[in-house]
Amino acid sequence: MPREVAIVGCGMAQFGNRTDKSLMDLLKEASTKAMEHTGLGETNVSALYVSTMLAGELTNQTAIASALADELCLVPAAADRIENGPASGGSAVKNAYLAIAAGLFDIVLVVGGEKMRQVPGDRITDLLATMTHPTAEYIHGVTLPSLAAMFTRLYMNKYGVERKHLSMIAVKNHENGLKNPYAHIHRKITLEGIYSSPEAEVNNPVIADPLRLFDMCPISDGAAAVVLCSADIAKRFADKPITVAGVGQATDIHAVSQRPDPTTLNAVKISSQQAFKMAKLEPKNMDVVELHDAFTILEIAESEDAGFFEKGTAHKAVEAGVTSLGGKLPINPSGGLKARGHPVGATGIAQVAELTWQLRGEAGERQVKDAKKAFCCNFGGFGNNVVSFVLKRED
Repeated sequence: MPREVAIVGCGMAQFGNRTDKSLMDLLKEASTKAMEHTGLGETNVSALYVSTMLAGELTNQTAIASALADELCLVPAAADRIENGPASGGSAVKNAYLAIAAGLFDIVLVVGGEKMRQVPGDRITDLLATMTHPTAEYIHGVTLPSLAAMFTRLYMNKYGVERKHLSMIAVKNHENGLKNPYAHIHRKITLEGIYSSPEAEVNNPVIADPLRLFDMCPISDGAAAVVLCSADIAKRFADKPITVAGVGQATDIHAVSQRPDPTTLNAVKISSQQAFKMAKLEPKNMDVVELHDAFTILEIAESEDAGFFEKGTAHKAVEAGVTSLGGKLPINPSGGLKARGHPVGATGIAQVAELTWQLRGEAGERQVKDAKKAFCCNFGGFGNNVVSFVLKRED
């Protein structure tokens, strides 16, 4: 039987426009905070997994895992870089889980980060677009925002989602982000300001119709880290270790137009089902959720395909306040990618860190009351590769 695995520490370097620090500096900061939060002391870290999608392209540094091991004085720990697009962080946590569960390592540091603000936005858009299908999509000028816009239009036509529902998600996640000291965006917005007033057209311009400025996450610098270990030693490092109860991963057809139903995120469905089955839990058992809202429509679609709402009903739950911080099922209390930010290599780890803080009761103003079970999914490409986790606090 595989060993049980626990999360015993988290750390984060604030997301945003971090002109003050290099990528290595950000990775070191998040890693150091995670190890200090864990209270490792002189205990050796067995391995280091570093998730980054664009380190070579944007910072001209490769083999970053071995360099970071030296910077953190972790030599001779094993070290690997993990790259899986925007799902790099989730894949790194998954690989750490597998290595510990298999008995290969006892204590693993997982850290992810990106420096994305130092180049023009069109360059970042193009680099991210290289994840699309090379002949069916990329060669025709398809970008992630354009895919999301077409997906949104299909969702609106099929399920009755309206612009106001997308704006409600943006308002909710900005409100949550105000309570997160690590968030990229600390800016309050209102439904009137971005949707219902005459000024909304100016405040919230069209980027890729029907998506507007506030329907999209920012381009961010930042880093996040977690420390995992075998559950049998977890109490040495944390009074409240959090169990990795379920893990799932799935892929989908590369070209979105070739999927049987482009409005169904099949990799979200399958990876979520795997994680819930492994955890022997169901979506209805979750107390708090972090979803990959790179675009506001994705919070709606992922919440349905992960099993929290019937297909075509999540926008009504948003309107009813179900997914707000004080609602029945808080989604993205961190602010999500929308407000926390999206340094792509860090995002999956930031989700796991947020849920760990929530389950340990350490989330401050955004704390979900008495949270014991949590779910997150880290979304790569346009749903091409998705990694899902179920975490729980042992009573």
